[in-house]
Amino acid sequence: MKPYYVSTPIFYVNAAPHIGHLYTSVIADVLVRYSRLRHPDRPVFLNTGTDEHGLKIQQAAEAAGENPMQFCDRISERFKELGRAASIGSSRFTRTTNIDHKMSAQYFWDLLERSGAVYKGQHSGWYSISDECFYTDAQVETITGQTNVKVATETGSIVEWTTEENYKFRLSLYREPLLEWLNGNKLSVYPPTRRDELILQLSNPENFKDISISRPRSRLQWGIPVPRDKQQVIYVWLEALVNYLTAVGHPWTDGRNDGKGWPTDVHVIGKDILRFHAVLLPAFLLAIGYELPSTILAHAHWTVNRQKMSKSRGNVTNPFSVLQLYGVDPIRYYMMSVAGNFHDDSNWSEEQIVNHYNRDLRGVLGNLVSRITSPGLTSLLNSLASEEGHSVTSYALLDKNLPEDAIIKRMLEEAPSKFEQHFSQFEIGKALEIPMGLVNEANRHFIHLRWWEHKDSPDIIRRSHFYTHEALRIASILLQPFMPTKSQEVLAALCAGCNQWRSTVLGASGVPAKSKHTAPYSTLFPPIKLN
Repeated sequence: MKPYYVSTPIFYVNAAPHIGHLYTSVIADVLVRYSRLRHPDRPVFLNTGTDEHGLKIQQAAEAAGENPMQFCDRISERFKELGRAASIGSSRFTRTTNIDHKMSAQYFWDLLERSGAVYKGQHSGWYSISDECFYTDAQVETITGQTNVKVATETGSIVEWTTEENYKFRLSLYREPLLEWLNGNKLSVYPPTRRDELILQLSNPENFKDISISRPRSRLQWGIPVPRDKQQVIYVWLEALVNYLTAVGHPWTDGRNDGKGWPTDVHVIGKDILRFHAVLLPAFLLAIGYELPSTILAHAHWTVNRQKMSKSRGNVTNPFSVLQLYGVDPIRYYMMSVAGNFHDDSNWSEEQIVNHYNRDLRGVLGNLVSRITSPGLTSLLNSLASEEGHSVTSYALLDKNLPEDAIIKRMLEEAPSKFEQHFSQFEIGKALEIPMGLVNEANRHFIHLRWWEHKDSPDIIRRSHFYTHEALRIASILLQPFMPTKSQEVLAALCAGCNQWRSTVLGASGVPAKSKHTAPYSTLFPPIKLN
């Protein structure tokens, strides 16, 4: 069975990790954990890593007083540390300075040359060192002021006019095939608005010119040499994009992937690098006859006070600090709750983190846990079980169809299919609303029954416990991709071995008639305050 293959971009090591890197990694990890939950027999593969070549890295290393390899080793290790800190379970950490990637990139180059899509010529354009990219006249604008500098319209990076001899790729040959791919697969690029933007761009041949795929070694020393031409270095974006193939064993025996995972099921990237992944990579793959990715998920960005995060503004948030301060699962929950639909930029706010934590996690989920383990309910429930000799609550409750239970019962029955439907459409934020909706409704249902006013009613006591137990259990199963640690803490106390998808059926695991909860619920979501 082909593994479910998810990849983050390989992160550029010109600076330390920031919140955007954490966000991308969490999205990819949530997708992988969901696949493992929903399809436990299918292997999964998550690739992440670091992009370590290019002029920007060369200059950053010089500024740090290190040689490029030392610089890359140090920063790359920080990205590995971030993955471990955020519970990101990657299968492979790809570094473009590794020898297997060099072999993969040079083999890929050979395939492009054999395809006839590569030729040597002079290239002129507006080059951005920051973006490692050439831009056309239509893609730049002049910023008026003291210097009247030119910048890339999309990224705002400074560009300068550059003319050089290098190898070029006949990108113009693949405009129509790319349009067919985008039009033929509604999930080829997500969200749909970004797919529509690409289709509009590709519809105009003037926006689709041949591109440079190498740089003169005289300008760039820190890169992978072009095979058989010592004067040229492979364009950093071309060789970086090949990492997704390197991760699953490229070059492949006899040109075949041998079931290791290609093509990717989901590329998780930021919207600012969509063109490279949804135009250049597919065009390169078309040229050599390789399969195209299934979906490119291009998420929006985080801002601070509605401004883009940047070192110059001093508003870059340290991901290690927030993970340590608020906890891994709360930060994962916050990111997917606030920015889990990927369409628009989201504003990073530590005040908002605390509000979500206190309202949703401590106030709703934690509150429901405390209610099911309250001494009053526990003692009554255990007394009933001892008197009647039952070890498991009767499922006759499910057949009563009482009006007071109708809403919570319907939500519990429908939750798994709705959750699955949202994930199939990459509506991860909406998927997260399903388990949180369950615990919200279970809290309402619990208060409505008011068992403490009906201590002589075994039916109300059992219903209070049954529906609260099932809402917590099913919600915690569904929350595993988002909050892997906290959800397991709840499940471990509720039922043994009930963390699989098959256990999301209402009443599937049997509800204990006696309360045996032993988990330290007082520490499940301890109080936190904004510093």
